[in-house]
Amino acid sequence: MMIGGGPGGRERPARILLVDDDPNLLVVLAEQLRDDGYDVATARDGVEAMRRLDAGWPDLAILDMMMPRRDGLSLAREIKARADLPIIVLSAIDAADSKAELLDEVAEDYVTKPYHYPELRARVNRVLRRLGDRLPGQRVVLGPTLTLELHRRSATVNGTPVSLTPTESRLLYALAANLGQTVATETLLTRGWADTEDADPSYVWVTMRRLRTKLELDPNRPRHLITVRGIGYRLEAEPS
Repeated sequence: MMIGGGPGGRERPARILLVDDDPNLLVVLAEQLRDDGYDVATARDGVEAMRRLDAGWPDLAILDMMMPRRDGLSLAREIKARADLPIIVLSAIDAADSKAELLDEVAEDYVTKPYHYPELRARVNRVLRRLGDRLPGQRVVLGPTLTLELHRRSATVNGTPVSLTPTESRLLYALAANLGQTVATETLLTRGWADTEDADPSYVWVTMRRLRTKLELDPNRPRHLITVRGIGYRLEAEPS
């Protein structure tokens, strides 16, 4: 899969960090992903993974949970504390409760070992699709009272830090990537709830009301999160 934002605006291969203490899996899965056009870096545990991340952030991390020196959960928590990097858990742990907790806290998806590569590849592609909304800069200044830092899932409103949920951040990514243009409600529904069965437009309406409460000085008279009746929503910056 290709991601925009390369030199001169050219597309580049999506970068994946693969972290697992099984050396055979690292070699085989890295080769499979590279054959499909991904740029893959590998690490054998959480300590080595953090060194890789300090040298340069990928577009996606695939993590095992049970590793020496530093386990995958503590690694995933530190990653999410630093930035909104998508994570797929690849683990032999198959307990439903463990999956649900990880998906709720740190992971965009979960694949159980032994993995079936076509399924894993499909899940990787699905998670990476949201990167079409990734912004070239890390800060989006919408006016003197509102700045978004979506890679950190946060905003500053009138000088006060405000945290964003992963879903709120995904919707704002889609809007900020199309600043000043209307984004259809169905598009936002796909961005926010791609893996949710029976999701309906009310999910978007409720989340946008919550975002206005967080981000607008007067949620009843929004200056940035604008409703385009019957179509969707538009994110506006104040004229400089």
